[in-house]
Amino acid sequence: MACKKLGSLSNAMWQRSTTCRVSLCAGLKIPAFACGSFASAGATMNGQNCCKDGHNCGPTRNLAANHSPAAAAVTSHRHQIVGKNRGEESLTKSGRAFSSTAPQINSKTYLWARYNEMKRLVHDLIPPGVCSLLNPSTIYANNEVNLEEVDIYGFDYDYTLALYSSALDEMIYNKAREFLVQHYKYPEGISKYDYIPNFATRGLHYDIQKGLLMKIDAFHYIQLGTVYRGLKPVPDDEVMKLYGGSNHVPLHQVSGFYGKGPKMKQFMDVFSIPEMTLLAAANDYFISNDIEYDPVHLYKDVSDAIGMVHIKGYMYKWIMQDLEKYILRGDETYAVLHRLASQGKKLFLITNSPFSFVDKGMKYMVGKEWRDFFDVVIVQADKPHFFNDCVKPFRRLDSNGDLQWDRIKSLDKGQIYKQGNLVDFLKLTGWRGSKVFYFGDHLYSDLADLMLRHGWRTGAIVPELEVETKVVNTEQYAQSLTWLQALTGLLERMQMYRDPESKKVLQEWLKEREELRAVTKNLFNPHFGSIFRTCHNPTYFSRRLCRFSDLYMASISCLLNYDLSYTFYPRRTPLQHEAPLWMDQLCTGCMKTPFLEEMAHIR
Repeated sequence: MACKKLGSLSNAMWQRSTTCRVSLCAGLKIPAFACGSFASAGATMNGQNCCKDGHNCGPTRNLAANHSPAAAAVTSHRHQIVGKNRGEESLTKSGRAFSSTAPQINSKTYLWARYNEMKRLVHDLIPPGVCSLLNPSTIYANNEVNLEEVDIYGFDYDYTLALYSSALDEMIYNKAREFLVQHYKYPEGISKYDYIPNFATRGLHYDIQKGLLMKIDAFHYIQLGTVYRGLKPVPDDEVMKLYGGSNHVPLHQVSGFYGKGPKMKQFMDVFSIPEMTLLAAANDYFISNDIEYDPVHLYKDVSDAIGMVHIKGYMYKWIMQDLEKYILRGDETYAVLHRLASQGKKLFLITNSPFSFVDKGMKYMVGKEWRDFFDVVIVQADKPHFFNDCVKPFRRLDSNGDLQWDRIKSLDKGQIYKQGNLVDFLKLTGWRGSKVFYFGDHLYSDLADLMLRHGWRTGAIVPELEVETKVVNTEQYAQSLTWLQALTGLLERMQMYRDPESKKVLQEWLKEREELRAVTKNLFNPHFGSIFRTCHNPTYFSRRLCRFSDLYMASISCLLNYDLSYTFYPRRTPLQHEAPLWMDQLCTGCMKTPFLEEMAHIR
């Protein structure tokens, strides 16, 4: 029902766009042919102004040439005379008389009238219920995928089979901060910086040499207003100076394929949230206390301190000691694996985590016999190297987790393997191409090589989707974004008015547009906004997400909402040069998902 309402909204905006000019102009006693076209995306027709009866009122450029509605009337009058020479009947049927003696009107009054009419339209045409359309359990398609063609399902462990609570981030931060002070001898003052939940977001870039955390869009432009030195934002003009008068960053020169530097680092996994927060806190301490330091050294030391939390096993110990506190929704993991295995699908696990840690977690979520679900289990795989080189051979572990010395000639069910490489994996299993579907949370380490080099199907787990969907479903977001788009359209169509009064009006609109952008950004995160968008452009994270994943979803439990012969079709959203003639893209995530209500029956 809500989808129908949203479709009606688009249709109504299209229809009203071709008539609102006439009613508006009538109220102001402005000739309809001087009104210009509807001011939002999708509401212009080949750059022409379309009158109520469908006749062309002349291209917009004629208005631009004259700078005023009155002058436009003279131009339109010229077009009317030509029209008579070609055939007077059509003009007679229109019921309008064109005259060069059109009444004068103040451009400022006209612009504000258009503004107010558009604002009323936006307010009136957003239907009730449109703000609760998106379902956080939806799977989104970047590429067409038919699950009936998939025979083998593979999984990462951390943040894929096992989702963790945010309490883990604070534990990692605190322990790494302790290492920084005690092991690397950083000032004690840094210990006073407590963890800041929701400060950083996944996908941000960090300028290692300048000590700046920032969000970059798909075209390698920094989103101004999202650059932080320590815990304080950097003014836009200073950002421009730091990057040579531009906010463009040549990422191909300063960062490798996996986003690891040497000059710019992209933080792509959920585990990187505490690392970014600690970097910001340490930078802030040195700056606030006017202590000279080298940002490059700080980056390396913080990175090493975070690494020590993992290498020394602290994170694994915390989780194993309190599985209930840290692991979320384990029953859903069981339901997914049980469903796939019961329908004859082969399953495998490739994770960088050690066996003892995975075993404890899987027993908690799935049960003591969890290994019966999997045909192949590989731990401490050292991804992404597992996928892109063939150096390390497979080693088998015994039931106690101890390494064995036998040569691996096959990958057998019930056994546990360590390290290895994808080349040997493909030889030993014969699992190749699009019949294999692998799920993971890290776009580079888990998915990139599999899609680009081996043609596997890939699914990205993006837990942030749940929170972002809740924001998108709010009335404040829907109203703000719709009006932002409409206002942008007005600016685009009304920019031909360049007299001093009109310029003041347009400047006010531009200021309001920037305020609306800030409002929508802050709804997601007050520092960096959504992980998927930088104002109107996708983020660099979004670009990689679309490039390296066929499907993406909040958790693997979303699979339970679709049968295993389901085909996912990507929405054909209009390109910039295409007219929005289809409505299906409006309903991408609107399908109902019964899983959460029927969890007990599934299990």
